[in-house]
Amino acid sequence: MVDIIELILDEEAAVNGIDAISIVEHPAIESNFIALKDEKQEVKFATLDKEKRILMGPALIPNKPIYRRDGDKEFYVYFSEQTIRRAAELFLMKGNQNKATYEHEIELKGLSVVESWLVEDPAMDKANLYGLSPAKGTWMVSMKVENDDVWNDYVKSGSVQGFSIEGWFIDRKKRQQEQKQAEEKLASVRKIIRENFDSYADYGSGIKNNAKRGIALNEKNGNKCATQTGKVRAQQLAKGQAISLETIKRMYSCLSRAEEDYDPSDTSACGTISYLLWGGKAALGWSRNKLRELGELED
Repeated sequence: MVDIIELILDEEAAVNGIDAISIVEHPAIESNFIALKDEKQEVKFATLDKEKRILMGPALIPNKPIYRRDGDKEFYVYFSEQTIRRAAELFLMKGNQNKATYEHEIELKGLSVVESWLVEDPAMDKANLYGLSPAKGTWMVSMKVENDDVWNDYVKSGSVQGFSIEGWFIDRKKRQQEQKQAEEKLASVRKIIRENFDSYADYGSGIKNNAKRGIALNEKNGNKCATQTGKVRAQQLAKGQAISLETIKRMYSCLSRAEEDYDPSDTSACGTISYLLWGGKAALGWSRNKLRELGELED
């Protein structure tokens, strides 16, 4: 199946939009400076005024599939009305109306875009007066030819039949994939930062008091209960110090598993002491709510 790719502008890029308009034998809309001049198109320009040397024709046509080949890969590209409108605006805003080439290869002097408009009503558009029938949203241009050699050698001889753009566009689908990957990477970085650097100390006195009680009971029993991590955590909680998201996750996990070992009537049991060192039931409830608040735990 042949791919059909929508091309869009990347206004954040250093180089974007249309740099020049080329007069060509076989009109085609190109991007990324990959010539399509070998592919015949049905769109041509009209010699508007032989005395004034003005040419008129479409520069970009919305939703028109344009054949492309990149090595062995064949595909089609197209432009939306919105992209064409913005590309036409930027072309003039950047002052590129005097930039022209022949067959995308030879820079030409003495050619200028003197009219530029977007077709709003195909039936009423002035292009109809000259035998052209542009679709709605088409970017039309009129080009003044003041270069005698260009007029005589290219226009009068019939060796050029239409316009083709030279510019820089990007694949919408590829851009969306790149943006998704960038967003996923950013989310991952933010998660790491939040887990390791963001900290929280909005827990109540119940957690602090449970930690203090656990410390006292553990000292009474020779400080033999709990791991070193649990003992350090108890000191943090007893002092009301801020703890990281990663610590809150461990708190919730440890308390959820140790809840069945907690026996308030047996204050010498290590299960009870360890449970209190992590903040006890108050810490279990707080850690659960905090993880839900941060989107780390589903209801």
